[in-house]
Order: sequence, then structure tokens, then C-alpha cells
Amino acid sequence: MEVGAGHGEMTEHLLATGAAVYAIELDEPLANRLKKLAKKFPNLTVVHGDVLQTDLAALAAGRRMHIYGNLPYYITSPILHHFFAIADAIDEIHVVIQQEVAQRLTAQPRTKLYGYLSVVTQLYARPEYVFQIPRSAFNPPPEVASALVTLRLPGDRTKVGIRDEEAFLEFVKLCFAQKRKTLVNNLRSLAKPDELRKVLAAHALRPDARAEQLSVAEFAALYTALRRNH
Repeated sequence: MEVGAGHGEMTEHLLATGAAVYAIELDEPLANRLKKLAKKFPNLTVVHGDVLQTDLAALAAGRRMHIYGNLPYYITSPILHHFFAIADAIDEIHVVIQQEVAQRLTAQPRTKLYGYLSVVTQLYARPEYVFQIPRSAFNPPPEVASALVTLRLPGDRTKVGIRDEEAFLEFVKLCFAQKRKTLVNNLRSLAKPDELRKVLAAHALRPDARAEQLSVAEFAALYTALRRNH
């Protein structure tokens, strides 16, 4: 799967592997140009449309997916969530995104850029910051630096065993609701402060712990404990 195939430069490299390639392109003139390329390569299928409205699993028809693309920076997060919704069918994702977002995906606990997007990415995938791409590599050059990121699936979800992942991620969002506040403050709607401190202590976490300090596994343990108590 190639997201935002554009003029088809990367598409041709993917086609050379002999694999079935689905090139998704929203811009109609570019999609029409790709359709001309499809006449030359029978293993190419051009999908004219928005990736967020495209049923990738239906296109794959049971086959394992490798996803490539240069993601529009302003909708990187929704596109990643769209991919993660079908995580069980994906082996790898290789995307060019804004450098700061790439750093957020790969950030570790107790670092400045670690946040909700880090947790959701690491729940579903094992992200690797591959390399930075300078602005001069693009024409026209963007206002921000870019980076190539590889996401290998699965991520921590195979270890933490969360059944309702949607509810778990809502819990993680609540934990990060106000990043400067402690978990006891951010989770007041779920439990009383004293109860929260006891649960934190039971998992070897400080009573003044903040969301940015917890790993995916620690979020999962805290979520499971609070659900059990309520």
C-alpha cells in the first residue's frame, strides 16, 4: 500500500518487487497519471480517493500489508490511527513525516516529547527513527524538517493483553489531559485520590507520578487495576 503516491517515483520501486501494489492518491490529475503507469505494470492498482475513507483491509483481501508513504503533516495522527485500526493485518509501515512527530512516536518515558501519540504508537508498533530528511530534499521545500520512520508490528499490545483497546486509549488520553498535573489529579473522575495513591503504590509508582513517566505496560497495569476496582 502506498499512501499519497503522487507522481509515482516510489511506486515504480515498489512495483519492481513484483508484489501487488495499491497506490492511493487523492489528487485526480496525479491519480490519472498513475493509471497510465498501471497500463505498464499489471501488478499496480490505482485507488483515487482519501486514505482515511479507504478500506485498506478490503483492498488487501486477507494478504499481509506493508505500507509506505509521505504523509500529509496536518493529518499524520488520524492516518496512523486509521492504520492501527487494522494492525493485525499489517507487518510494517514506512512513512515520511514531520521530524517532531517522528520524535514523538519514538520518544521514551521520562523524556520531553513522550505523550499520548508515543503510547498509542508503541502499543501497536515498534517504532524506529530511521533518519532525518532535510528541507532541501523536497521541491518546494517544506517549512519544517522531515524524517523517515519505520513501524514494525506488533507492538506492546501482544504483551499487555488489553481487551478493549479503545477504552484503554481513552484512559491514556485522560492520564495526559493536563501534562503538568499528576495522575492523581488527572484521574479524579475515575477514583478518589487516596484510592489512586494505593493503586500507584501497588505498582511501584510514586504518589506524585505523571503520565509522561509511565511505559505502555505501566499504563496497562494501572488501567486494569482501576477497572477491577470499579
